[in-house]
Amino acid sequence: MQRTILLIIGWLAVALATLGVVLPLLPTTPFLLLAAWCFARSSPRFHDWLLYRSWFGGYLRFWQQHRAMPPGAKPRAVGFILITFAISLWVVNILWVRMLLLIILCGLLIFMWRIPVVDEKQQKP
Repeated sequence: MQRTILLIIGWLAVALATLGVVLPLLPTTPFLLLAAWCFARSSPRFHDWLLYRSWFGGYLRFWQQHRAMPPGAKPRAVGFILITFAISLWVVNILWVRMLLLIILCGLLIFMWRIPVVDEKQQKP
């Protein structure tokens, strides 16, 4: 029963992470980490799929090894965040929602700024 629950939560987290790639208010990374945790405890097959065959696998493996982002990933992530929030701010006409989006954007950018990046020299043993 616990295995089934973890599988359901894991796949739900993968679905939400995939949606989070294009929706600015839905975070991708926490859902991916949750999915990896659930699959590690319920299904080695799905855990391997997530780490080695999915679109997110390289980033997850890098995070597991270094607890940091790979070089070049942070600027791409910040750029994508800025683009999606700019579109959201352009589409939304309600002032309090725009203010909320700006507050979330600031919080997210501060969070991204604090994530370490491992350069090429640090990657080699």
